[in-house]
Amino acid sequence: MNFTKFPRRKYLQGPTPIESMPSLSKALDTDVNLYVKRDDLLPGSAGGNKTRKLEFCIADALEKGADTIITCGAVQSNHARLTASWSAKEGLECHLLLEERVKGSYKEDAGGNNFLFELLGVKSIGVVQGGSDMMGEMEKKAAELTAAGKKPYIIPGGASNTIGATGYAVCAEETMNQLNEMRLAMDHIVVPSGSAGTHAGMVVGMTGVNGNIPISGVNVSRPKDVQEEIVYKLAVATAERLDIKGGIEREEIVCFDQYVGPGYSLPTDSMVEAVKLFAKTEAILLDPVYSGKAAAGLIDLVRNGHFQKNSNVLFLHTGGSPALYAYMDTFRQD
Repeated sequence: MNFTKFPRRKYLQGPTPIESMPSLSKALDTDVNLYVKRDDLLPGSAGGNKTRKLEFCIADALEKGADTIITCGAVQSNHARLTASWSAKEGLECHLLLEERVKGSYKEDAGGNNFLFELLGVKSIGVVQGGSDMMGEMEKKAAELTAAGKKPYIIPGGASNTIGATGYAVCAEETMNQLNEMRLAMDHIVVPSGSAGTHAGMVVGMTGVNGNIPISGVNVSRPKDVQEEIVYKLAVATAERLDIKGGIEREEIVCFDQYVGPGYSLPTDSMVEAVKLFAKTEAILLDPVYSGKAAAGLIDLVRNGHFQKNSNVLFLHTGGSPALYAYMDTFRQD
């Protein structure tokens, strides 16, 4: 794959590690060999997967002459945190629109990512009710800023458009290069599936390098059929952007929706167990919204024999641990 034709900032400092998780495998009493790709260690304030996407999105903004970034997310959005982080690094104003997907969940003085928005110098934060037209809200904000003499650039939620998903096509190539160097045959990859850019980009990238490793997404919000269609459409469009021959087949997009629980960002017992297990066995911090629920899916799939005996399974850790500190009561319950 050729990424040189696209504008790109250089935020990464080399490949993120692929680590074995033998203690977790032992705790689960499984003969499946578990590994983790540590995208939680990416640069940016407290790290996370959106840095890969923002390398391309912010480069596109700068090429278009923008001096202001607008993006959206949930009230504890990791994407919003990282967009604010790289905007600060680039000297760009950052304006956030937060969707209160759970009524009453936004608190101005909350910890976690909310506190980091303040530290990172976010220029304004607007809060809208769940179900709002977030692109419409961002466009209204852009018109307001344009009238004030600014040059705004809108990054969609999760940076999940073809520009952002390109960052995870890069990740798939990086992962395959690492596995080849390690002489490690991987049988399956499990990723969180939310705004779809990470999942779609990984599928596209794996196709582009002929990696032939199946990828499954664990949903954090939507039903299986809805999420698979969103991922598929974005994957097809991203493959076209990257001129990948043969395209993406619909059956390559696989999602599991059994681990969403009562809704997006709402805690589940399996998420709490997964976060505690990763911490106590591998000293790895997950987040309660994305990587925690995805890890709950991974653990359940292992326990239920979804993966073949002695297979190697890679979990893509997308980061987000600052959000843990807004959920401390959940983890301290008996």
